[in-house]
Amino acid sequence: MEKSIDQNGQPYSRFWFICTLLIGTFTMSISQSSLSTAYPTLMQSFGISADTVQWLTTGFMLVMCVSMPISPWMLSNLNFKTMFIAALALFDVGSLMIVFTPASWGANGFWFMMVGRAMEAFAVGVLFPSYQSVLLEITPKDNRGTTMGIAGLVMGSALACGPIVSGIILKFFDWKSLFIFFMIIITVIILLAGTGLIRDVMPRHSTSLDWLSVFLSIGLIGIMYVVNLAAKKNVNWTVNGVILVVSVLAIIWFCHRQLNIDEPLLELRVLKTFNYDLAVLLTSISYIALIVTTIIFPLYYQGVLHVSPFVSGMALVPGAVFLSILNPLTGKLADKIGFKPTMLVGMVMIICGWVVGWLMLDRLSIVAMILCAMVIEGGNAFVMMPAVTLGANSLPNELVSHGTAVITTVRQVLGSAGVAVATIVLTVGTARAIGTGSQQLQASLHGYHMVFAMMVVIEVIGLVLALLLRNTKKQAA
Repeated sequence: MEKSIDQNGQPYSRFWFICTLLIGTFTMSISQSSLSTAYPTLMQSFGISADTVQWLTTGFMLVMCVSMPISPWMLSNLNFKTMFIAALALFDVGSLMIVFTPASWGANGFWFMMVGRAMEAFAVGVLFPSYQSVLLEITPKDNRGTTMGIAGLVMGSALACGPIVSGIILKFFDWKSLFIFFMIIITVIILLAGTGLIRDVMPRHSTSLDWLSVFLSIGLIGIMYVVNLAAKKNVNWTVNGVILVVSVLAIIWFCHRQLNIDEPLLELRVLKTFNYDLAVLLTSISYIALIVTTIIFPLYYQGVLHVSPFVSGMALVPGAVFLSILNPLTGKLADKIGFKPTMLVGMVMIICGWVVGWLMLDRLSIVAMILCAMVIEGGNAFVMMPAVTLGANSLPNELVSHGTAVITTVRQVLGSAGVAVATIVLTVGTARAIGTGSQQLQASLHGYHMVFAMMVVIEVIGLVLALLLRNTKKQAA
């Protein structure tokens, strides 16, 4: 079994290190997308509206966006084993708060539950860029494509598997069982990490934490908050317009500060590298395709084809399985033939999936749509994690943690914006068709046609960006 040396000069198994790291991160990642199937039950238990219960997902994403930029500082200043176990423990404590929230507290209980959810989100936001940085650090450059392909199972499969896992658990148990399930796995991972499977593998460079930058990064929460309001009705746009302007100014100040201080919270100078910039955009565009697929396709299955929520969740299984199978293979392919050809294949697959889906919408065939989702998710395997690896390979080793944090943060923001815009397009397109006298079915189909057309345009832009990549065949060659 392959042995590596940690920062203390002690040998460790890189295989078991990676397995423990990925299982822990995978479990935490599932929680990001797992609650949608529990919304009706939670609304009834706490006596809250649909707009309120959605904060379990929206609030999760907002907190993640603030904790992600802090991860490079934590990796440089903290023992990684301590950081990993602490993040898992924070996730466990947050889950425990949710489990012990009494439904009798009503709406107040829900907001107590949100505190636990925010603790989970902070832990996930810290570990999501960190695990990628660590894998890139301990893997030789020539093998990074393969390793990150396996890591792609965490990013892609967790997002797709969240609704599937929660659907199965909630079919047989109550909603609290979902969090108990997470806690059991995370607790086992903490015990495994404590036995030595997780080691301190990251070189440390002590720096002071720039608290002003941390405060300014909260502007990301303001921007994402307003973006997520865009599809809602009866929004006070005077107040929220002010929030948006202040948030944008805060982020501009944040970016200016990062470029002009000696010890930035997030090293934005990585954006001066051409291939890295393209990698950021490509991983974000492929992520938009993946997350919109996991949101829009179930809506189509339930709203147009009138299948049950359980069936719509199970309809995501083939795509998730296909993505999981392809991720390690595409990593090896990127190592063998280069990143540019690999990502071109992926972008073509994603475009074909959306185009064929657009053509098949009127056929009302769940099988045809499942196949289209499989092609889209399969194409994602050729783009998202290879783009992360390409971006890292374009940077010096000391900037890899900053590079992965930037990519992960931008991907999260653009992915959330993509879902919000897709929802707006669907809502507006359907409403306008009804206004012109169309029946409900035809109006809904018109809205979905608009969403699919929009996604084709976005992914064509991604294909153009992939064509602009500089030759990357065998980086070390």
